[in-house]
Amino acid sequence: MPAPEPAAPPPLHGADLALLVEAAREAGRIASGYWRQNPEVWAKGDDSPVSEADLAVNDMLGEFLRAARPDYGWLSEETPDDSGRLDHDRVFIVDPIDGTRAFVAGQKTWAHALAVAEAGEVIAGVVFLPLRDELYTARLGGGAMLNSTALAVSPRGDLDGAEVLANKHALDARHWPGGAPKVDRHVRPALAHRLALVSEGRFDASLSFGRVWEWDSAAGSLLVSEAGGTATDRSGAALRFNQPEPRSSGVLAASPTLHAEVVDRSA
Repeated sequence: MPAPEPAAPPPLHGADLALLVEAAREAGRIASGYWRQNPEVWAKGDDSPVSEADLAVNDMLGEFLRAARPDYGWLSEETPDDSGRLDHDRVFIVDPIDGTRAFVAGQKTWAHALAVAEAGEVIAGVVFLPLRDELYTARLGGGAMLNSTALAVSPRGDLDGAEVLANKHALDARHWPGGAPKVDRHVRPALAHRLALVSEGRFDASLSFGRVWEWDSAAGSLLVSEAGGTATDRSGAALRFNQPEPRSSGVLAASPTLHAEVVDRSA
């Protein structure tokens, strides 16, 4: 007897993804109007920058998405957190501009990262780099795409020699009891973009051992998993979203085999 066909993703997942795509494209239009135009920039309490472009995009996303789904909760880097989101079955998780430093510096490797989570699991996600016209999309059970191309993670299973996205601290000896792996390390400013690049197979892994906000990882983690990879916290535990404290203990993303080696060798 032939194996049964996999169940189709619920229609709502597709509708939410279409909504996120529409919102991301409008976010790109707004942010691009500020890019290289010397937008006003402030330092937040943790000394990270926020620009008037971040706030303009956040305002638009909040109005547009919440009007379309008034029964969804809201979690955004640029909106004061409201614990009322925990009472909602579904929640938007948004980083209006991931990579604000790159944006302010006039670079092109910043992104809009938008996701919908249901019962702790991301069901739709978008990472959009408007100046590169790169639209990464995924829905739970429906695969991951870059524009019109289906994505698959790198099949590499050996950490030594791998092409890895990570900051220099990710290779500190304290994270690797048996010694840091000999990898080819690369840097991209936005975590959402790094996860998207892993989903595309352009890099073998993304390693983040510090605390990671949900808005930085939600959309990208779904891209990785829908492209056949594994994305977890630093211990290998599943990422859960819309948590009371919306942060995870790191994010590790790679093919299942390579991911298992990272978890086994790191601490």
